[in-house]
Amino acid sequence: MLARLTEAGQAPVIKPWPTRPAVDGGFHLDEFDYDPVAGTLTCPAGVTRTVSARWKVTVGAACRDCPLRARCTTAKTGRKVELNEHEVLTRQHRQRATDPDFQTSYRTHRPMVERSIAWLVRGNRRVPYRGVAKNNAWVHHRVAALNLRRLLALGLTQQDGTWQLA
Repeated sequence: MLARLTEAGQAPVIKPWPTRPAVDGGFHLDEFDYDPVAGTLTCPAGVTRTVSARWKVTVGAACRDCPLRARCTTAKTGRKVELNEHEVLTRQHRQRATDPDFQTSYRTHRPMVERSIAWLVRGNRRVPYRGVAKNNAWVHHRVAALNLRRLLALGLTQQDGTWQLA
């Protein structure tokens, strides 16, 4: 989705996936230098490995005598890192998410999105029918009703034969 938004020239206002270190207090994925042109990943200790066709990197034996091993991995076979095809884009987005302007914009829009999802699932954690067609129609009607309720709360009125928001 992030790639499609970027291709469309949109500025994504979505929370980036957090990175978790393999070891508590250890290195995050962004601390590994990724070079998309060369197709390599360099660990914080300076060991460079090639990214596989399946977006995986195995540092392996180089971890055995590494002085930073305790902050990197507990695996006996060494650190393994999984990337994705949009790695550069996700790294840029995580960096952009630290900007105060992004955080202000995100905090402005997030509460309404979360509230809308809460309205949708309130009392409806499971779909009421069997079959995709009936449930698809049900969810569309539910969303339409929620949108109408929201518009009425915003002051939707009819004046001179047209609908207007107050």
